[in-house]
Amino acid sequence: MPRPLWTGAISFGLVTIPVKVVSATQDHSIHFRQVHLEDLGRVRTKKVCELDGEALSQDEIGKGYERPGGETVPITDEELDQMPLPTAKAIEIVAFVDADSIDPIRISDSYYLATDGQVAAKPYTLLRRALERSDKVAIAKFAWHNRERLGLLRVREGAIVLHSMRWPDEIRNPESLAPRQVEVDEDEIERAVQLTDTMALDSISQFRDAYRDALEELLTAKSEGKELPEPAEDGERKQGQVLDLMAALNASVAAAKESRESGGGEATVHEMRPRKKAAPSKKTAASKKTAASKKTAAQKTGGKKTAAAKKTTAKRTAKKRSAS
Repeated sequence: MPRPLWTGAISFGLVTIPVKVVSATQDHSIHFRQVHLEDLGRVRTKKVCELDGEALSQDEIGKGYERPGGETVPITDEELDQMPLPTAKAIEIVAFVDADSIDPIRISDSYYLATDGQVAAKPYTLLRRALERSDKVAIAKFAWHNRERLGLLRVREGAIVLHSMRWPDEIRNPESLAPRQVEVDEDEIERAVQLTDTMALDSISQFRDAYRDALEELLTAKSEGKELPEPAEDGERKQGQVLDLMAALNASVAAAKESRESGGGEATVHEMRPRKKAAPSKKTAASKKTAASKKTAAQKTGGKKTAAAKKTTAKRTAKKRSAS
């Protein structure tokens, strides 16, 4: 079992269930280090005091809150732990609601709740069975990482899962982001629904992180001195072109059917590419043309002046020779 992140208890009415909080997810991302390009030595980030410029060790660093006037108020972990919060060491269930009533945008990190000792086995099972039979999820409050949080408890494959949730005032209003009203034909809507039916899957467990696989292949090739993998073909659609919506839907439905019949199902990941430099405007092009014309005229004028000067000098030289 992974190392517990937090220990406490679920407060379920008068029932207390000792639990350990274990992360329900794993980070499989590939992480890079900052290195000195000349010798590949690792570059670390030092914690430096802004007042005296000295690098500090971890035991010399504490917490402080900067007030609006600029004053910094020091605070210790002991003072935070002693705050009078009923949820300081408990996940207190405050309500049960239908799972469909929870907006997914409010759900944040996920954790498994493991029993902490044999005494927790029966009440843990009781809560799990109650959640399964009622088809509801539990809403709870708990304190963690120096703040009180809202949580959601549900059952997944026999284990109780705790989802950290965002408070209502932490969700931005998307009203200003919605596009202006446009007319959509009923045939286009029906075709779009047909596309969703064609692309429907019973499970998404087959999807993989293609970028991570490609990155591992690149790193392996570099470390072993092999030839680097060939770049993927660019199937990116040109930006800015106007599409026939119905034609695009028909083509999408046909492609989805073909992909399903051939056993495919992986989504295509499009690489973000830098914008191309914009073409020079007519005004800029005209300015450059005028400047080039002036430069050419100046060169011609300069050439004429140089030829005249040479001719005058030759005449003077001839006269001096005749006089002598």
